Amino acid sequence: MKRANAEKVQIIACGAIAREILAIRNANGLDHIDLECLPAIWHVHPQKIAPALREKIATARAAGYGRIFIGYAECGTQGEIDRICAEEGIERIAGPHCYAFFSGTEKFLAECENEFTAFYLTDLITRQFEAFVIEPLKLDTHPELRDMVFGNYTKIVYLAQTEDVELQQKARWAADYLGLAYEYRFTGYGDLDPALRRLAPDKTDLG
Repeated sequence: MKRANAEKVQIIACGAIAREILAIRNANGLDHIDLECLPAIWHVHPQKIAPALREKIATARAAGYGRIFIGYAECGTQGEIDRICAEEGIERIAGPHCYAFFSGTEKFLAECENEFTAFYLTDLITRQFEAFVIEPLKLDTHPELRDMVFGNYTKIVYLAQTEDVELQQKARWAADYLGLAYEYRFTGYGDLDPALRRLAPDKTDLG
């Protein structure tokens, strides 16, 4: 085991937010942060997340990282990520899922009380809509399942991290594909931004 370097931070994150983490790190000069990701598609198989996190945490400790941060919300793991964080004495990004922390968790939870028929997209899910929605649900081979799965939804809400015209067009196409209304909301990086900036060695310089 290497000697711990107090300033080095290992983020172990969902691959679905890798772009956003790297963008925040680079924009804020957080060069002491390293990123290790688990497959984004594991959102479809959340039972795989916790065991893999334990392995990555052990590897990070052996490598001498002075601090470890979990780039996951609860993400359907039925409390397993929180149990790991409590046992290991480490933090994770707050919130139940990425839709919440991109929007701002308090804001999202207040809004979703009256928006329970919305299906949410992020940049990543929009970019890979086929791989994350169409193929796992077999809508490409069994289109009749569309109304069975999405019949109780009324709209797609695209929670955009970047202002990308092509992604907006893709999100609108996704709404048409599912037969839903379309709504666009620019969120930026939401709560993820301040959570990562708090990992700076000197917090006072970052406000």
